[in-house]
Amino acid sequence: MSQPDSYNAGLDKARAFFERAEEVASTDNFDYAIDLYLEGLRLFPDALEDGHAPLRRLALMRQGKGGKKPSMMEKMKHMRGKTPLEEMLNAEFLLAKDSDHLPYAEDMLKAAVAGGYLRTAEWLALLIFDANHSSDKPSFATYIMLKDAYIKMQMFTKAVAACQHAIEIKPDDSVLRDELRDLCASMTMEKGRYGKTDDFRDSIQDRDSQEMLQHQDSIIKTVDYKKQAIQQARKKIQDGYATTTNILELADALFALESNESEAEAMTLLQNAHEKSKDFTFLKRVGEFRIKKLKNQIRQIGGQLRQNPDDTVLQKQIQQVQHQLDEVELEHFKKCQQNYPTDLRLKFEYGRCLLKAQQFDAAIPIFQESQKDPRLKLASMDKIGLCFLLKGWMEDAIDIFRAALEHCVNKEGTIAKDIRYNLARAYESSGENVKALEIYRKLAQTDFSYKDVGQRIDNLRKDGKR
Repeated sequence: MSQPDSYNAGLDKARAFFERAEEVASTDNFDYAIDLYLEGLRLFPDALEDGHAPLRRLALMRQGKGGKKPSMMEKMKHMRGKTPLEEMLNAEFLLAKDSDHLPYAEDMLKAAVAGGYLRTAEWLALLIFDANHSSDKPSFATYIMLKDAYIKMQMFTKAVAACQHAIEIKPDDSVLRDELRDLCASMTMEKGRYGKTDDFRDSIQDRDSQEMLQHQDSIIKTVDYKKQAIQQARKKIQDGYATTTNILELADALFALESNESEAEAMTLLQNAHEKSKDFTFLKRVGEFRIKKLKNQIRQIGGQLRQNPDDTVLQKQIQQVQHQLDEVELEHFKKCQQNYPTDLRLKFEYGRCLLKAQQFDAAIPIFQESQKDPRLKLASMDKIGLCFLLKGWMEDAIDIFRAALEHCVNKEGTIAKDIRYNLARAYESSGENVKALEIYRKLAQTDFSYKDVGQRIDNLRKDGKR
């Protein structure tokens, strides 16, 4: 097999895990989705756009919904590793469960550099650099770590930048100043030979675009960079290249600035583009950004609420924003599935919104459509059964849940647990407490902390003694 064929085969195998991870994440089973992403990355460690970046976004969603940080046992289990790949994935697991803990990202970067996963390493370095630079108290040690990582990647211009920031913190460090001088010389040589075929970065097509991707995936961007991204995106359109991609890129950059003026400009840009082209892609992006903004608000209020759990004002605020988010998502996915009728994932999302809005009769046929996608079959069947359960159609709910369990390959997987739990609820609501208790007991034996299984077992056993 030729090298390109082997490359594509490895990526294809990894993508099977990534696609499965997306399916699982759509049901909010974030921990299982993290495991699937990492399994895919084990097969193709440098899959940035397909693996690392979406895993980072999933981790932030998980955090926004109150996902727990890694337990002490998980920290011990994922400490270091025998190979750079194992070290990188262990650090990425911990980072996915504690997205704001920069040392995990630093450990991941060191392992990526050691393993030669250079696209991933450069993306991580930019993420860490921007986060540290935007911090109220930037870490000297982090800048030094970045400098050393950039040197190993032969990226001397960025090594110089990291070194300069370190010197700003410790201006009297003469050793570091000497190193900066040497790095400046290496930077000059780097610029002189830029473009030669023996530069390892030539293997990355369109390096400027790659760097932009990495910046866009950073969690905290500097204001200067955000403004630079806007200028670059705006120039493409001003130069006569008002393509869909370039318009969306400018809108993304404007939204990233997070100011009222830039957001208003982005909205106008997208709406005007839609009026001119009638391409729903632009309105879809409007909806996505509205949803993202509301989710960020919920995350911020949620963070404050965790520190002040009895604050009734914050409790009311988060309820109001959540209600607004539910309405926006419902309308957004309704339009999306109308404009992309063959996209079953969009149908599933619309069904999920209808279920949340307690519009069960409308949701059921949507999930019946989305289950035609093999990747969404189990999740869709689970949601259909849940609709019947909440409607009070217990016999139908039981039939659906039992059929769904038969299709589960992994009977102990996260989706299977959810189906079994819902089946037990249906039995319990039907008065078949013995069957319900048996299922709850089996769940508790494998995962005692799953939802309210323990409480339901106690209640059923008490009722049985009366």
